[in-house]
Amino acid sequence: MNLILQATHDIPSTLVEHLAKLSNAARTEQIATHVYRLRDAKPHPAIAPYCLEHQLDYGFVTHDTHLSDFGLLVMDMDSTLISIECIDEIADMQGLKPQVSAITESAMRGEIDFAESLRRRVALLEGLDEGALQRVYDERLQLNPGAETMLTQLKKHGIKTLLVSGGFLFFTEQLKPRLGLDFTHANTLEIQNGKLTGRVLGKILDAQGKADWLIKTREELGLKPEQVIAMGDGANDLKMMAQAGISIAYHAKPVVREQASYALNFVGLDGLVNLLSN
Repeated sequence: MNLILQATHDIPSTLVEHLAKLSNAARTEQIATHVYRLRDAKPHPAIAPYCLEHQLDYGFVTHDTHLSDFGLLVMDMDSTLISIECIDEIADMQGLKPQVSAITESAMRGEIDFAESLRRRVALLEGLDEGALQRVYDERLQLNPGAETMLTQLKKHGIKTLLVSGGFLFFTEQLKPRLGLDFTHANTLEIQNGKLTGRVLGKILDAQGKADWLIKTREELGLKPEQVIAMGDGANDLKMMAQAGISIAYHAKPVVREQASYALNFVGLDGLVNLLSN
């Protein structure tokens, strides 16, 4: 296997050499700015804590794994593709961000059923003017670092993209044409007379819903499970991630990092490309 090291900063040669020694690597190659490949490396229990201490992301990748092997990336939206939790920012328009954020955090840690947590949070938004949604998109929504680089590289390799969110269609449908995403699915807020009613229309897209959309899209594209990458940050993404050949925990909760194939704790979304450009 090869050990891929990446960071948001220059990686001192002493750190690379130490990890090469720990992993008994055959040779070391710098493959991009702040990215190294350690050839024919072997796992060692000291690697994970050492990388964490020095703010390095790492991953062991088999020699025969290449980005071009994959056909679909399925990703979460809030705190994964984008840097905010949209519902928290909508709530801030009502002066309710602390209350809603607390429920969001609990749900992402897996402490509260997602569908129930969403109903509770949306109920707090009752009476808010629908214009607040566009304000959040225009004023607060930002892509996470490396998003556009990642998507550009995926397109070059013919990899389709599915954005599947427990958040809201209002945001996914604006991101779809902006970023050239292939598929999007999310929840719909009920709006009457220009005001949010505090309810979600239809069946809530929860953890199982995300997994179901991954499977449906994968089958429509004629792909095998091992040709799918799934990326998320919260407990609501785990069922989806379990259906993919490779799962990526992006700046994620501990429960997600523990179950993912790889964790990107420090670098941006383009870290996915660096990891699989083997």
